[in-house]
Amino acid sequence: MLVDSHCHLDFPDFQSRLPEVLAAASAAGVGRLVTISTHVSRFESYRALAEAHDSIFCTVGTHPHNAAAEPDVPTERLIELSVHPRCVAIGEAGLDYHYDKSPHDVQQRVFRTHIEAARETGLPLVIHARNADEDMIRILSEEMRRGRFDAVLHCFSSGEKLARVGVELGLSVSFSGILTFRNSEEIRRIAAAIPHERLLVETDAPYLAPVPHRGKTNEPAFVAHTAHVLADVTGMTDQDVATLTTANFYRLFSKAAAADAASGQALAS
Repeated sequence: MLVDSHCHLDFPDFQSRLPEVLAAASAAGVGRLVTISTHVSRFESYRALAEAHDSIFCTVGTHPHNAAAEPDVPTERLIELSVHPRCVAIGEAGLDYHYDKSPHDVQQRVFRTHIEAARETGLPLVIHARNADEDMIRILSEEMRRGRFDAVLHCFSSGEKLARVGVELGLSVSFSGILTFRNSEEIRRIAAAIPHERLLVETDAPYLAPVPHRGKTNEPAFVAHTAHVLADVTGMTDQDVATLTTANFYRLFSKAAAADAASGQALAS
């Protein structure tokens, strides 16, 4: 079985066909999905999805694109919302200097607030990083010195240095459909060098559909294609990758592991 550790099931792309999307995921062997928060103000929608479907967990956080719209959400509010039993992580939060939809200083401040929430709750932080490697490395290094926290570099598309520093700091690294793209040789080289116990897979659906679905709306079932390419670059079988990344998911997202264990629904590898 596989886990799609990062998707956006609340987006309009899925509103009219969510049952179909979830059925396709199940048929493809994708047994757990994490629908990711982009606005703290919309937490109710993520929570409702997770409450309605045993296969779905959720997170709470502000995407860097939306940092200017939610610049002052306090750590205490993130902690309060994260208490929900189906909320298994903080984020996604981080830095995105590609689109610059929020000022850099605001992104950085909001990111540090999320780091503190992850540190205080013990929940992993889902990190968005795009075209901001040096600031990301600086902030992660500074904050880790202030106190340890768990995190994943989601949808990894950055450089080798950020991957290396992230691993040195104890972070996990998650790969999306980008891994399957023809021009992603560097990302595949980076993936091959990540310690196996730090690897995760995701879709970031509805974005970044993998080959052979590139150009279409992405959906959780397609994480199997990314996992197949990850198997190729790491020298594992598809089953090895499914077993490994599911175990890695439950280790990092330990609240999901506890919830599934309590309900007797933990995924079989």
